[in-house]
Amino acid sequence: MGNLVSLEEYLAQVGRGRGDAFGKRYRQQFRDTRGTAELGMLAAPSEEEYEDFCRLVNGMTEPEKQHIELLNEGKIQEIAKRCGADVGNATIFINGCVLVRKAGG
Repeated sequence: MGNLVSLEEYLAQVGRGRGDAFGKRYRQQFRDTRGTAELGMLAAPSEEEYEDFCRLVNGMTEPEKQHIELLNEGKIQEIAKRCGADVGNATIFINGCVLVRKAGG
């Protein structure tokens, strides 16, 4: 995914998978009983999921964006509620970004 330096760049990368035929097949492969497996969601988010991700990023403060690795479950729930985003989607998105940053982008 390149050298991601911002949450906005990660959002753009995740958003590129919307409507992608390969992404949809990939998501189908990693589907759980609810159809929302984390790998699949970040590879090919639905429009609704992507809108949640956008609300989340747009509603976060700069310190929250800069230090997402410090956000615990309670803080993620608080941010999601404040932004009007689904808590599960917010958690998956933030954890995915943390993992990508730890891997070096």
